[in-house]
Amino acid sequence: MADNKTELLPRFASLDELVEFFDNRDLGDYLEQMPEVKFEVEIERKIHLIALDADLTDKLTEIAKSRHISSEELVNSWVREKIQEQAALGL
Repeated sequence: MADNKTELLPRFASLDELVEFFDNRDLGDYLEQMPEVKFEVEIERKIHLIALDADLTDKLTEIAKSRHISSEELVNSWVREKIQEQAALGL
């Protein structure tokens, strides 16, 4: 097999077989045999970076670790609580 481009892409019984096949071959040699795939991606989550004072960050990290959650999760829950409180006050 001097040229992989002439080899037909086999059918695979499992994902493991497919992975093993392409571990030793160049996917680019088989691109013309690949079916066209269409899909849509909806990215709904946006991340906003907000600066915090170092002393707040240190304490926040300490509290999050004690609760076995990420700092991000802790901040989001606290901000969500405050927003709900403000909404209840009509703000």
